Amino acid sequence: MSEVLVASQAPGTDTPVPGASGARQFWRRLRVQRAALVAAVVVALLVLVALAAPLLTALEGQDPTTYHPSLIDSARGGVPIGSFGGIGADHWLGVEPQTGRDLFARLVYGARVSLGVALAATVVQVAIGVVVGVASALGSRWVDQLLSRTTDIIVAMPLMIMSLALLAIVPSSFPRPVLVTLVIGLIAWGNIAKIVRAQTLTLKGLDYVSAARLSGWNTWRIARRELLPGLAAPVITYAALLVPMNISVEAALSFLGVGVKPPTPSWGQMLTSADVWYQAAPQYLLLPAGALFVTVLALTVLGDGVRTALDPRAASRLRVGTGRKSESESGTGKEETA
Repeated sequence: MSEVLVASQAPGTDTPVPGASGARQFWRRLRVQRAALVAAVVVALLVLVALAAPLLTALEGQDPTTYHPSLIDSARGGVPIGSFGGIGADHWLGVEPQTGRDLFARLVYGARVSLGVALAATVVQVAIGVVVGVASALGSRWVDQLLSRTTDIIVAMPLMIMSLALLAIVPSSFPRPVLVTLVIGLIAWGNIAKIVRAQTLTLKGLDYVSAARLSGWNTWRIARRELLPGLAAPVITYAALLVPMNISVEAALSFLGVGVKPPTPSWGQMLTSADVWYQAAPQYLLLPAGALFVTVLALTVLGDGVRTALDPRAASRLRVGTGRKSESESGTGKEETA
């Protein structure tokens, strides 16, 4: 029963369930969205750069932590020597003011931290949200009330303020990227838990879930084999939109000085000290800011494309609305011609 449904769609819904045919339908809908495909290529390139950071810096012959005091002009306050911030064959994007550290090396290693923290925090959020949402929808009334009220409290918590408070009291010896990941993941899972609970309540009333219950399946088996496939589409959609938000949160925390600590490079941390150098060394500010902008924009466009591809009703509504608009415009034109 479950295997047949996995290959098609959940009865009574327009949301495709992941499977062989579901994956083909998803890819077919995603291919027609050129913006999403371009965003996917950009994201893939960013991930490739982050993974290949040691290789890229080895090709350049630099690393992200070595100081080069001979490349900065101490008489001018630490401005890089040379044009365009010291760009040359040895330093492809120039060097940092005051320290002389290689900007290219810090930028690509910063991508590893920013993308890694965002993706890991998203995994934590999704894992907690799915467990809490499914348990709330399938549990008894008091379990549902307890988990729902807990979720409401989590949603009401201001993420930035709670993160600042928690990060400020944790000892500096604790690995900062891991800490930022855990703080973001453990505080911001409330919205996805609400989405999963609402979708689970809808799915558990469908005929195939009722048939599984009448067959004697326990709650865990029903959730694993019948409900989780139907939850894949909304969970993947929301997770795709969580990643750019988490990148922005990590950058903001590092910018405020409570995120990733030096000498570990991070885009937000680079922006912390770059704001005073935007006139003397503008590339020091523009490079991490541009990397953040491109990454967040690409992930946001890709997430929107994934949402549309997983929800055929969005595309059908668009087509129907466009068709009605075209019909009304053509009818108006005919009246004017008559």
